[in-house]
Amino acid sequence: MKKIHFIISFFALTILLGCANDNSDIDLDGIALPENISALTTVTQDNSGKVTFLPKGEGVTQYKINYGDGSAESDYFSPGGTVSHIYKEGVYNAKIIAMGLNGESTETDQQVVVSFKAPQNLQVVITNDLSVSKKITVKATADFALFYEVYFGETGKPDPISANNGESISYTYKEAGVYTIRVVSKSAAVKTTEYTAQVTATLVLNPTTSAPTPPNRQAADVISIYGSKYTNVAGTNYFPDWGQAGQGSSWTEFDLNGDKMLNYIKLSYQGIALADGTSIDVSGMEFLHMDVWTADLQKIETSLINVGPSEKPVTKDLTANQWTSIDIPISAFTSQGLSVDKIFQLKLVGTPWAGGTVFVDNIYFYKTAAQSVQLPLDFESSAITYAWGGFGDAGFGPIPVAVVANPSKTGTNLSDKVVKIEKPSGAQVWAGASLNLENTIDFTKGTTVKINVWSPKAGADILYKMEVSTSPKDGNGNPTVFFEAHATTTTANAWQVLTFDLTTAPGFNTANKYDRVILFPDFGQMGTGSTYYFDDIKQSN
Repeated sequence: MKKIHFIISFFALTILLGCANDNSDIDLDGIALPENISALTTVTQDNSGKVTFLPKGEGVTQYKINYGDGSAESDYFSPGGTVSHIYKEGVYNAKIIAMGLNGESTETDQQVVVSFKAPQNLQVVITNDLSVSKKITVKATADFALFYEVYFGETGKPDPISANNGESISYTYKEAGVYTIRVVSKSAAVKTTEYTAQVTATLVLNPTTSAPTPPNRQAADVISIYGSKYTNVAGTNYFPDWGQAGQGSSWTEFDLNGDKMLNYIKLSYQGIALADGTSIDVSGMEFLHMDVWTADLQKIETSLINVGPSEKPVTKDLTANQWTSIDIPISAFTSQGLSVDKIFQLKLVGTPWAGGTVFVDNIYFYKTAAQSVQLPLDFESSAITYAWGGFGDAGFGPIPVAVVANPSKTGTNLSDKVVKIEKPSGAQVWAGASLNLENTIDFTKGTTVKINVWSPKAGADILYKMEVSTSPKDGNGNPTVFFEAHATTTTANAWQVLTFDLTTAPGFNTANKYDRVILFPDFGQMGTGSTYYFDDIKQSN
């Protein structure tokens, strides 16, 4: 087991501070410690006991080695460099010391085995990755061994890849096919121990884009089984294994650049057990939705299983190498005599049987909303949850925001409910609140937005922003498709209607599907503990 320790190099810290001029602003505390420290440790096969260390890690400016045999530590050397040391036969606990930019170091223990016996009891495990195309992983372990080399047998790649004894090496071939792998296990002895095997690098196709993002919905209008958009039913088991493993079927959670999805491999039939084996009532829902990607399945059969058990299937065609969005009416199950008030399992069956792989995302039941969060917004409906989210407090946390009773039924606003946004003392200049719309804005109804605003002061800049929440994110995680429009309050402690001409906003485009409203009270100014109210967000011509 590797143990991590932390030390501070005052020498490196002094040099760093000494190099800073008067105009520099160095945040030493903000610099991350070196991490993921390890070292490839190899030994010369000549009975000399010469061991070479090749350290690697992240955020490292230099390394040194404590050899663990009582001798002096090495000098510091740069990343990518190596250092060698002569050991007597034995087992040693060396330390890899990695220094970061701010002078702080991370230490990692590294066991060094120096034996003049050839490796014995060589065990090699070769795994063909079921999710990543043409990827093979090798793990070799032997008594008396320090490291091993793997020749993967691909044309034009004659050099081996090395790893410490007991660690894994992964390799992705350029082409699918059959290859001869040779594993050479080495100790300090002249003699080595080898293992040879043929492996098949298989072609596993997978999606390169995410499934379509589901629309914003009220919590009461959706029951989610799997996906990142909505809150999923707790306790769901996505691979209860009803015997599929015996047919060669398996599953994993495929990660596409941070977007996770279910991956069922050699799909015969696959069960999904809901809510810790209890049941859910979907009789109030209208559709079952899922997004499916496959390279080799022709159809997928979906069954709902009610307590009893009783089940009924619905089969849908799939289009190869692209996402197929499936919406099955609940009536397609109930018309077959299935009761859907106690659904405790779902079942997926592939055609051909156990002959293909599927990626599945966004499994949920839903119904059409009687009322939706969309423009115009007046906040009067008791059937809708207006899920505003505040942001930009002094600690970058949320600021208070809520739908409340109108505190001042006067002038231009006699309605009952309004949105209250507090901007606490010290809140960020960009503090505000956002609301996801369930229906995107229709600009045939106008490209001007009017908002009733109650401000505690005149001259407050009110920023109105809209985003396409599904657009690519910037470095801060914010959508890159948006527009911003400004208006300024002219009265204090009273309601007034502000007008935002969207056509003057940089980046505005009526073709964009804007689905998020964001309000910034007193934009550009730090919070002073003031409260702002907003109401009647609507379009006009």
